[in-house]
Amino acid sequence: MADRQRWNSRMIFLFAAVGSAIGLGNLWRFPYLTFKYGGGAFLIPYLIALLVLGIPLLIMEFAIGQRMQQGAVHAFKKVNHRLAGIGFGAVFSGFVVCVYYAAVMAWALVYLIKSFAVKVPWTGGAEGYFYNNVLKITDGIGTIGHFNWVLFFALLAVWVLIYFCVWKGTKSVGKVVMITMPLPIILLVVLFIRGVTLPGALTGIIFYLKPNFGALFDTEVWLAAVSQIFFTLSLAFGIMIAYASYNKETSDISKNAYVTALVNSAVSLFSGFVVFSVLGYMATAQGVGVADVVTSGPGLAFVAFPQALSLMPFAAFFSVLFFLTLLSLGIDSAFSLVEAVNATFLDTSKKLATKKVAFYVCFVSFVLGIIFTTGAGLYFLDLIDHFITNFGLVIVGIFEAIAIGWIFGAEKLRTYINSVSDWKVGKWWNYAIKYFVPAVLIIMVVAQFINETKENYGGYPGWAIAVGWLTVIIPIVIGIVLAIKPMKVEVNV
Repeated sequence: MADRQRWNSRMIFLFAAVGSAIGLGNLWRFPYLTFKYGGGAFLIPYLIALLVLGIPLLIMEFAIGQRMQQGAVHAFKKVNHRLAGIGFGAVFSGFVVCVYYAAVMAWALVYLIKSFAVKVPWTGGAEGYFYNNVLKITDGIGTIGHFNWVLFFALLAVWVLIYFCVWKGTKSVGKVVMITMPLPIILLVVLFIRGVTLPGALTGIIFYLKPNFGALFDTEVWLAAVSQIFFTLSLAFGIMIAYASYNKETSDISKNAYVTALVNSAVSLFSGFVVFSVLGYMATAQGVGVADVVTSGPGLAFVAFPQALSLMPFAAFFSVLFFLTLLSLGIDSAFSLVEAVNATFLDTSKKLATKKVAFYVCFVSFVLGIIFTTGAGLYFLDLIDHFITNFGLVIVGIFEAIAIGWIFGAEKLRTYINSVSDWKVGKWWNYAIKYFVPAVLIIMVVAQFINETKENYGGYPGWAIAVGWLTVIIPIVIGIVLAIKPMKVEVNV
């Protein structure tokens, strides 16, 4: 495909891939998991999962996109004419994630704007400020409440920003990632320097890394490590397949995968030092234990950390830095999800214009995301995120590994990988893709499904649980339909 978009250089591709991998999960999920599952001991299953699951899958997705020169849907269509549904499942799940991911970025944008004040407005009550002032949360998912117009316009601003990141495809993405990939790392360094100079910082860091080797005998710890690796590397979203498809067919696959994975994990580990140095200070300032202030997800980014920042000298300045870090971490991941969707449409017909496709994808995403600006928005976000991340993406990963390992042929793809790579991939990779990866992911799905049958997740009502399951069932049904009646490669527009 001579007219296919191309990255201007290998460095820009790496910036884009690393930027996609490094997201909010590096800052608000990895440090918490490390603390919860054995401290420094958690790094053992984490690194093992990185080497035997994360890197093999990342190599596979880079290789699929680069060899097929197509996004996820059409790449798997080339693997076998009945497998386009696997790619659709990846793109669909990534699209859903992007819709609510942008809502989280809208929260960060509101906080960033509010940080430009003499005194940050959440001083003395960060939890109440987040839930009552920013989200204006209702008492349950069944009570939608009113539209929150501040969040509505913040969400609109985020989608305008995302659009102008992707509107020219690799040309605009390539320019943006040269800023948005290194920026959060620079900001994290600044926050780290500030954090380790605070009273109680060392207590927090020790609490973060203190090893509990007994945790290694708990299967939940190993599944948590696998889960973190799987999601932090943007696997099964269709992103890495789409990004790699814009490489030349001779680009070094294995080296690109190792660099992307290792940089991402290094940033995750470093983020833990940033987070726990600040939480250690917060615990010291409040006269409580570090465990009493540790949390994950939105609670860390929008309650615990802002509360800690409000206790610091120059609270407004460091609040600006923190929420700018959140936005810069989020933007690369957000527009990479959009780019995976764009690639699907652009692969369908050469007549489609990149700007028009990007506009409609962003517009539809914005409209669907309006539900997250209501009083029940956080509940919907929590529900959909649970089903997509615990079922949707994992199921896609299983089918990807089976399709390549058993239908296309792991050895066949490995031969191609080694023909273009300086760092050769051994036969261990074949066994990982054919046996280990699908086995581990199947165990994850089964274990999670058993948990789901015990009680409704989060105590949500039955209709809400049904909505969550729809995000898993829809791509499976469409995948079956595409297997029975394969899609056409070209359509008239």
